Amino acid sequence: MSLSLSMQQIVLATGNKGKVAEFTSLFEQYKIQVSPQSEFLVSDVAETGSTFVENAIIKARHAARETKLPAIADDSGLVIDALNGAPGIFSARYCGQHGNDKGNCDKVLAELGNEKRRNARFLCVLVYLRHANDPTPIICQGEWHGQITLEPHGDGGFGYDPIFYLPEHNCTAAELDKAVKNAQSHRGKALAQLMKDLQPLL
Repeated sequence: MSLSLSMQQIVLATGNKGKVAEFTSLFEQYKIQVSPQSEFLVSDVAETGSTFVENAIIKARHAARETKLPAIADDSGLVIDALNGAPGIFSARYCGQHGNDKGNCDKVLAELGNEKRRNARFLCVLVYLRHANDPTPIICQGEWHGQITLEPHGDGGFGYDPIFYLPEHNCTAAELDKAVKNAQSHRGKALAQLMKDLQPLL
């Protein structure tokens, strides 16, 4: 008899501390424990895909292969219409240095300048693999729409949160209450869909 998902150990295929903290909080409501890949000393893998979906699959398959466990991987980023979709899949390293949140935000603001079209969206793709050779990964996507500010505001969250303005809340994602963010963010929406798809295993 196979174990239910809630009884299994699942590896979270990311080394991003901000994502690990956010996912840990998100998964608590589903009573599922995920362990970051750092606990298993999973090596880095090149994100050679040209889309969020491809990169998420690459990361999940790599983590599942090295840990022999089911894996969940996220690939997410900021998509800005006026920049033809940039930073896109290069969001984490847009300024040339991986994980430099301030540098990435500064580059986006510099490139937009006084551009009036400041619509943007956060996009998250989540992939669940039962094992490394799983031919039918579960893939879910969430989007969070907002606008790019003229300057950073707030010190919560991570990544581009300080420059991602939410008109309905009259604040940036970095100023938003954590519980509200978890419910409404691209990552929260993608995870809600994933949990719905995984319901038969719970």
